Amino acid sequence: MPGTNPAEAMRVVAGELPDFPYLPELPDRGPGADLTGRTAALLVEIPVEVTPRGWRLAERPGRDLARATTMLSSDLDGMEEALDGFRGPLKIQLCGPWTLAATLELPRTLNVAIADPGAVADLTASLAEGAAAHAAEVAKRVPGARIVVQFDEPALAAVAGGEVPTASGLSRLRAVEAEVLRERLAQVIASTGKYTVVHSCSAAVPFGLIRAAGADAISFDLSQLRRGEENAVAESAEARLGLLTGVIPAVPAPDAGAARPAGPTGPGDGSAEARQAAERVIRLWRRLGLPLETCPEQAVITPACGLAGASPDQARAALTRCREAGSMLAELIEETGEEPR
Repeated sequence: MPGTNPAEAMRVVAGELPDFPYLPELPDRGPGADLTGRTAALLVEIPVEVTPRGWRLAERPGRDLARATTMLSSDLDGMEEALDGFRGPLKIQLCGPWTLAATLELPRTLNVAIADPGAVADLTASLAEGAAAHAAEVAKRVPGARIVVQFDEPALAAVAGGEVPTASGLSRLRAVEAEVLRERLAQVIASTGKYTVVHSCSAAVPFGLIRAAGADAISFDLSQLRRGEENAVAESAEARLGLLTGVIPAVPAPDAGAARPAGPTGPGDGSAEARQAAERVIRLWRRLGLPLETCPEQAVITPACGLAGASPDQARAALTRCREAGSMLAELIEETGEEPR
């Protein structure tokens, strides 16, 4: 989410998504609020520090780690206050093991951790322990919630394809074997004992790998989905995985006009856009040959990617569109037996 006020961001999320809120990340606050730093604050017995290039494994805990820990604690306080008495699914987000290993530098070589299989193994074990503790803390603070843990893996496809650059930038690190990718991801997924989502908004989402690692759901940007990947999406749906489909633009197109956010309970000025988003998901279901009755229970409509680059009004409007579009799925399927036009 945009901005630097975690309490305000949490109030927006709780107001716009009363049935499925999430703990927002606010990277505008700087190091420690970003994806890598926020998750690194949860690592057990593996300290990190900030360098001019980003985050690096460190010999001992320092002020960078303390700052990240303090910000996360503040976020949890705001969540606890905003969701007092809440009952239902609540999503939290963490950096997945492979993106973490692709963004944390080793202390001496300047290469990222995936260059060292031993470092990856240690990071994975530490993240698994930290993720389990974090999920338990959230469950304690919001006792009526059913915790959903999302692991963000924007670098997973690059790690699998050998596209992560070396420290010099002149070559690429060797691709990690598929079985090792699966094992490490599965270790972290299994650690929390909660419903788990793996999110990747890249152009080559490894659906089969994520499914084999034991995720309960996959989150992806529908506009990035290639024709050759649709069979993998269908297989995931047939295996009863949830599909968090990113169809709402994080930032509206320049000619889309300034969307005014809707209120917390009724449709806003973007209802047409919400309907179009719902119809895109229904068309996907039809192309995949899936039973339409499974769509409302398996599909969650989300922004295409993170909202940190949007304005506060744009972010609020995007969440409103997600809620509206999701509520339309069952009705649109019921009212027409033909593909939406």
